Amino acid sequence: MDAFTTSDDTHVDSQPSHRCTTLHNVSTPLLVHPSFPLSKSLLLDELQNFRLSLKWCALDHSSCLGRFISYLVFIFLVVIVPTFSSICIQLPSSSPADDPVLFNILVQLPESGLALIAFFTLQCFFNRYGLRQLLFLDGLEQDSLFVRRGYSRGLDKAFRYLACILLPSLVVELAHKVIFFSTVKISFPYVSFGLPMNSIMFVLGLVSWVYRTGMFLLVCVMFRLTCELQILRFEGLHKLFEGHESDAGVIFGEHVRIKKQLSITSHRYRFFIIACLVTITICQLGALLLVLAFKGDKSFFNSGDLVVCSAVQLSGFFLCLFGAARITHRAQGIVSVATRWHMIATSSSARSDQAKTLMPEVDGVTGSTAIDGSSESPNNTFNPSSTQDPSPFQTRQALVAYLQHNNGGITLFGFPLDRGLLHTLFAFEFSLVLWILSKVVVLS
Repeated sequence: MDAFTTSDDTHVDSQPSHRCTTLHNVSTPLLVHPSFPLSKSLLLDELQNFRLSLKWCALDHSSCLGRFISYLVFIFLVVIVPTFSSICIQLPSSSPADDPVLFNILVQLPESGLALIAFFTLQCFFNRYGLRQLLFLDGLEQDSLFVRRGYSRGLDKAFRYLACILLPSLVVELAHKVIFFSTVKISFPYVSFGLPMNSIMFVLGLVSWVYRTGMFLLVCVMFRLTCELQILRFEGLHKLFEGHESDAGVIFGEHVRIKKQLSITSHRYRFFIIACLVTITICQLGALLLVLAFKGDKSFFNSGDLVVCSAVQLSGFFLCLFGAARITHRAQGIVSVATRWHMIATSSSARSDQAKTLMPEVDGVTGSTAIDGSSESPNNTFNPSSTQDPSPFQTRQALVAYLQHNNGGITLFGFPLDRGLLHTLFAFEFSLVLWILSKVVVLS
């Protein structure tokens, strides 16, 4: 399916209650415009940043030529350029013999590996879904104005995340590559081009780094944006619990819709999250072993790439983990909100029935009954179980029971990606680091 077309456009909403009746000026975000369900062309402008990012990453799979160019650019920037920039490096004679060029070679493997994972993840997405379906824009016409406004802001915030990670890293990487390629010499065995190969490899290496890093961070940002949309929908669901007269059937239908989208999101991104976790763990442990084994001086020249690579990897991966943990926390917290709503509604209904029961008796009181009031007091005591209307009460009780057994958020093969799992991952990684340090101390 075309990643840039809108073949999965939203259908016309037949329910007038879902449309805004207020007037909007020209500056109103398109996602919150009253004619949003009908505006197929206007929505294209709302996703302009995403489309520009995809085109710059050469991910236009709308035609055979686009797919061919996409694969060609991927192979050249992810495989060929890092390979030649690693094997064709010659250190200057003034450098120590044990200067760790392996630091730079080690960086190429995880960067290319994460780019490979991200590329095929996006390829699978765009072969099956359109961009609007991937970001769950098709269901926005069923959401409230609050959710649509929040999602419009979330689209802009997503690219702020991308810029805050990519731009500082690009500045540091640029400084490192200037120092690195001005120090080393690039030469191909048995080949003489007569061209400034250092300058050429400097430009190609920087473009390759931007391509691979941008590819990985783009998938992370898309996952975070999807989680932000579901968080907004949970906030809208919380608003349905504010009144004790809220319809339990409406709340149940909204929760079923959110849970279905969370299940779809978990299924789409589970391979990406697990593959990134394995790749980053192996990379970080390998880098730790290499740094501890090297006895020479560490400098920005020989280990600057390693610092930038680690910072980008951890920042992008934590962006995914924190987004998943937030939405899972909201999904689990909906049970307490529903229980409080059920209690308030039951208590309010009980007080209302008690007032209706006691009011006729107060109006018909006589002097003789007032004297004997003490003996009649047990009959005037309100019993909630005998006067509570069972139908609304049982409906709310069934809703609370349903939410108690369906409070999962983002899951990985059934395991909820919540704060408890984050603590487990941290303990596992920290244990590996301590084990490596213990071996280094023993060997030294």
